[in-house]
Amino acid sequence: MNQQIQESFNDISDKLLNWVSIFIENLPNLGIAVLVLVIAYFLARYTSSVVYKLAARYFEQKSMSKLISRIAAVIVVLGGLFLALGVMDLSKTLNTLLAGAGISGLVIGLALQGTLSNLVSGVALSLRKNIRIGHWVETNGFAGEVMDIKLYYFILKEADNNIVVIPNKMINENPIKNYTLTTKMRISIECGVGYESDLDLVQQLTKETIANSFDQIGSPEDVEFFYTEFGGSSINFLCRYWVESENSIEKLRAKSKGLIEIKKAFDREDINIPFPIRTLQFDNELSLENTLKKENISSN
Repeated sequence: MNQQIQESFNDISDKLLNWVSIFIENLPNLGIAVLVLVIAYFLARYTSSVVYKLAARYFEQKSMSKLISRIAAVIVVLGGLFLALGVMDLSKTLNTLLAGAGISGLVIGLALQGTLSNLVSGVALSLRKNIRIGHWVETNGFAGEVMDIKLYYFILKEADNNIVVIPNKMINENPIKNYTLTTKMRISIECGVGYESDLDLVQQLTKETIANSFDQIGSPEDVEFFYTEFGGSSINFLCRYWVESENSIEKLRAKSKGLIEIKKAFDREDINIPFPIRTLQFDNELSLENTLKKENISSN
C-alpha cells in the first residue's frame, strides 16, 4: 500500500517537474505572446479610433461608424490572438478554436435570428442615401422626424413630440414615404359656394387669392381649380397648389393659410359658403280637440 502511494507521489512529482521544465523552456515564447497581445490591444484601440473618424465622413449615422470601428478592432485583436497562439506553437488549439467558433456562430445565429435580422436591416438603412437623420418620413402608420438610426431600431419624433421606436426589420419590409427628398408639396382644399354665386368670379378670386398668399406661386395660372359636383346645399370645388415644404407641419400650415385667405376673400365679395340646414315641415295641422277625442275613445 505504501509502495503504491509512493509511486503515485512520484508520478505526480514527475508531471509537475515536467510541466515546470516545459514552462521554463517556453518562457521566452510566452513573453513574446503576451507582448503580441498587449501590442494588439493598443493597436486595436488606435485602429478603432482612426476607422471611426474615417467612417464618420461617409456615414451620417454614428451607429454605423461605431459598428465599422468595432469590427476593425475585433479583427486586429483576433489577429494578435492567432499570432500569439502561433508563437506558443499551439496550432492545434488554433484549429480547435476556429472549428468551435464556426459551430458556436451557427447556434447563436439560429437563436438570435430576429436580432440579427434587425442588425442587418440597420446596416442596410445606414447605407441608404434616401433616408437620413433629420428627414421627415412616414412609415408603418407613423410620421415624424428621423432622430436616429440605431443598429437594431429606428427612432422617429412625431409632430406631437412623441418618440416612436420601430425595429429596423419593419422599416425595410414596409413602404416608407420621405417628405424631405422633394422640396415641394401639393396642397388640396375642398370647399363649396352657394348656388346663387357667380362661378367664374369664384374661380378667378380663389386662384388670385392663393397666388397672392404664397411667394413661391408665380401666377394665378399655376393654381389648379376644378368644380367637382352639385352638392346638397352647395356647388363644390377643388383647389390645388404647390408650396415649398419638407415636412407635414409646413404642409398643414400652408393649407391652413390657404383656408383663411379664401374665407377672407369670399367674405369681402359676399360669396356664401353654405352649410347643411335641415328643415322640418308639417303639412297637416294637429288639432288639440281631435287628440283629446282620440284619448277619450281609447280610455273608454
